Amino acid sequence: MTQALLFDVFGTCVDWRSAIARAVTKALPGVDALVFADAWRGEYDPAMARIRAGDRGYVALDDLHRENLHRVAERFGVRAPDALAQAWERLDPWPDTVAGLHAIATHALIAPCSNGSIALMARLAKHALLPWHCILGADIARDYKPKPAVYLAACDALRLPPEAVMMVAAHNNDLAAARALGLKTAFVARPTEYGPNQTADLVAEADWDIIAPDFLVLADRLVDAR
Repeated sequence: MTQALLFDVFGTCVDWRSAIARAVTKALPGVDALVFADAWRGEYDPAMARIRAGDRGYVALDDLHRENLHRVAERFGVRAPDALAQAWERLDPWPDTVAGLHAIATHALIAPCSNGSIALMARLAKHALLPWHCILGADIARDYKPKPAVYLAACDALRLPPEAVMMVAAHNNDLAAARALGLKTAFVARPTEYGPNQTADLVAEADWDIIAPDFLVLADRLVDAR
């Protein structure tokens, strides 16, 4: 039986693109905010890849976001305030997220398993009203998904074996990494995470344990599976 659910956050629980573009519009008038938001997000994985590869010690995502912000701003020929990096703490939940998490939380423990730091996740939860029972993820593992240590550290923190934990994500590669370690998996598509022209993660690419259109349906299917 599933006793806890871990959630990817950026893209799965919250719409980062719209909120980041809104913050860019306010801080950097005259810049194409959506293009800037996409470029900023585009630096996300390369920055973590250097840490995953061991070429750099662990650096919290807050700091990587700030470094990436200035790297992208230089390409755009503008100067961005450091405070703009805090926009990642003020992202909007998808319409089903909060109600769905509350429904799921009545049946199991829920926690983020995000590449965001504990500080970032706590402030984002306060802003978006995400009802986590605790905050797990990269900070406790001192590494970044999809490295095995991140998922296993979350299971260990909950004192649960991987088979009692379900990873929920809108990204097939995140679920594949979790499944390889014995976690159960649930796919919830977010087909506009990267805007109207998104081409990846539009559908489930494997027979994940649960495939649901939103968190409310996921909650129902968890009950049905008991």
